[in-house]
Amino acid sequence: MKNILHVISSPRGGESISIKLGNSITDQLIEEYPGSTLTHLDLNVNPYPHLSDEQINAMRTQPAQHSEIQKELVKRSDEAIAQLFDTDIIVISLPLYNFSIPSTLKSWLDHILRAGHTFGYTSEGPKGLVTGKKVYIAFASGNIYSDGPYQAYDFAIPYLKTALGFIGLNDVSVIRAEGTAISGVMENALEKAIESISV
Repeated sequence: MKNILHVISSPRGGESISIKLGNSITDQLIEEYPGSTLTHLDLNVNPYPHLSDEQINAMRTQPAQHSEIQKELVKRSDEAIAQLFDTDIIVISLPLYNFSIPSTLKSWLDHILRAGHTFGYTSEGPKGLVTGKKVYIAFASGNIYSDGPYQAYDFAIPYLKTALGFIGLNDVSVIRAEGTAISGVMENALEKAIESISV
């Protein structure tokens, strides 16, 4: 039995290929681990705020010294981090937007990448504190970015894997639904991606 968190960053709802792919991954995980708990975190329904000066100062202040306003400013960040630690498997539905990730996903990352909470500094350098968890990235793109001439334009997967790895999430599998805007490829892109899922 596992606690599974499905992070949704596409605003397209039922039309989103990344969400459909993510749902297929969670379906297979629940089949693999009967009795598991699945939580959907739709970043478009209640987006995390972009960081402000006040927010950053609150995050850098020790909890014992927080004002009442600062407690409110870090509350959602603290809750997101607690949810992350309580999760065994993370599925991130990720559409490629302008060669990178949606801003809603970036805001979530800004709230969970916190020194002293999800990573720490040691004499040997930064150390991730969120360990022992599996991550699946359900990636959807209109073009093909896994290889070929457009591979260098994919800043989403390298960035996301780097950010997750920084906090200790290094066991990452990427399932790609590619060419969803290319005639002759788009017709089977999702089906091909689903067939490649291995949990």
